[in-house]
Order: sequence, then C-alpha cells, then structure tokens
Amino acid sequence: MKADRRVIFTADDFGLSEGVNEAVERACRDGVLTTASLMISGAAAADAVRRAKELPQLRVGLHVVVIEGSSVRPSAVRGLVDAAGDFPSDQFGASVDYYFRPKQRRQLASEIRSQFAAFARTGLRLDHANAHKHMHMHPTVGRYLIEVGREFGLPALRIPREPAGPLRRAGTIVGVGGRMLNLWSSMLRSRALQAGIEVNDNVFGIAWSGHMTTDRLVRLIPNLPPGLSEVYLHPAAWRDARLARLMPDYEHEAELEALLSPRVRDALAEAGVSQTTYGAA
Repeated sequence: MKADRRVIFTADDFGLSEGVNEAVERACRDGVLTTASLMISGAAAADAVRRAKELPQLRVGLHVVVIEGSSVRPSAVRGLVDAAGDFPSDQFGASVDYYFRPKQRRQLASEIRSQFAAFARTGLRLDHANAHKHMHMHPTVGRYLIEVGREFGLPALRIPREPAGPLRRAGTIVGVGGRMLNLWSSMLRSRALQAGIEVNDNVFGIAWSGHMTTDRLVRLIPNLPPGLSEVYLHPAAWRDARLARLMPDYEHEAELEALLSPRVRDALAEAGVSQTTYGAA
C-alpha cells in the first residue's frame, strides 16, 4: 500500500491497577506505546497520573466509565450505581436506562462532566476521549461525551470502526456483529466531526480484544489501511485479582510483550507505517 498510513498505539484502562500502570510506563519508555486512556475513577488513577507526569512523551486521554467501573461522584448518581459506587456490568440494562429514563440521563450527564472535570484537575493535557467497552457508541452517552467534552476542549474521539478487510488478510473473519458496529459508528463519527473534534479513520482491537499478541500485530501491520488507525491494547505487567475478575481470559502480559517486541518495530519499518498521536496527526 503506497498511501499514507499512520498508527497510534494506545493502552486502555490506565489507572485501573498498578499492574496496568507499570505496563504503560514500560511500553512507553521501551516500546511503541505513545498513548494511554486514563480511567480517572480507577483504583490506581493517582499512581497513573504520577507516572504520566514523568513521561512527557506519553499522550493521555480520558477513558469514560459508565459501565463496569466506579463513579467519581457516587453520591450524585445513586440511580446509576450500587452501594459501593460501581456501575453495573449489564450493558443492555444500562443502555435502556440511559436512553429511556430522564432521571438516569441527567445523572449520566452529571457523571460524564465530573469525569472530565476530574481529569482536568490532574493538570494533564487532554489528548482524546473514548468510553469503557465502547459505551460512547450509545447515542445518549456519545452525545453527552461530545457535548461535555467540547466544554473541556476535547480535541479527538475514538471511533470504533474496525474494517473487515485488514483483519481478513491478517487471518480473522469479522462477523455480522462487527459489520453492524461499523455501520453504527458512522453516526458517532458524523457527530464528532460536526462538533469540530478529530477522529481516527479505523480502529483495531475489537475482534482481538485482550489477545493483541506479537504475532497478530506483526500480521496486522502490513495490512493497515490508508489513513489514521488506532490500535488499542490492554497491557499489564502482572495480573491482580481485579484484572482476573473483570477480564479473566485476557492475555495482559502478552499484550505488553507485543508493545515491547522488536518484531513490531521491524514490521512498522518494513511496511512504511509511521507512528503518530492524535495531536500530531
């Protein structure tokens, strides 16, 4: 492929645990990682912020949590969280509430604003935003994320559009669900562009979520399409009880190895794919 191809390597769930934070730091210092999405309500968020401030080359965005995670202001969103201040794991049930119930919608908007505000208080420069488990694909979540994000100077938003062709050439067939997700993502893309927010052309990490191994990245890189692609991973230096509970089948350590692998660097060079960030794209 002769057309310009650029890629952003992003680590999600920054701040979820110290094992994740350690992986982000190592992959940024010694590997291909340039970007991380901060879970500002995560148990290790303060540790993540400290590390990020020691890594000026790391671009950090907000990983908005409105499902399977903690609220930053649980007392203000009691209709959305349990007694421990955690959002439910049931995406369907939460999606129904966020769309049809006015009280829950108001609390949702309040929570998203609180997360952007908490990120702003860290002093880190906001690079981008996305949502845990791609919940910004939900029309209500996506609308609030864009509207509130603009108030906080949001420059870029991840669009979860994972094209089937490159994955097929890399050895994976995308099912009907993946194709429907791509169609639905066009609405989010249009909203973001209309709001003056930068977006990626493609993303990779959905079909292979939790299993972005070295071999898979090496197969994918030569098949990256023209334009800006974001490849997101879930690396961790070690698996703790939280990671084992939330993502029992994820290969966190293998994904860190992939970000550190010289084979990945070599594949980028051989394919003529340049690394970038949202701000530089």
